[in-house]
Amino acid sequence: MLAPAASSAAVRAAFLTVKDAADYLGLSPRTLYVWRHRRQGPPSFRMGPRGRVMYRREALDAWIREQEQADSRSNLALNPLSVDPQQRSRPSA
Repeated sequence: MLAPAASSAAVRAAFLTVKDAADYLGLSPRTLYVWRHRRQGPPSFRMGPRGRVMYRREALDAWIREQEQADSRSNLALNPLSVDPQQRSRPSA
């Protein structure tokens, strides 16, 4: 069984506050608040009696992977330069 200090450290590592999540992503906390209000960005939830906004570290990592796959510079299948150019059709007279 984990000691209380180890258990507490594991919880802190798994769940991040808005500030910690912003630091982890290299963003400002305000950006995360705006995204949350617009229902954009990584998934978040409220936790505890005060209803603090929290992020799961694993959800942030999954969201980052999704962003990489949606970006044509990271996903060769989306890169327009990896597709053969289309031939223009000549207008029929």
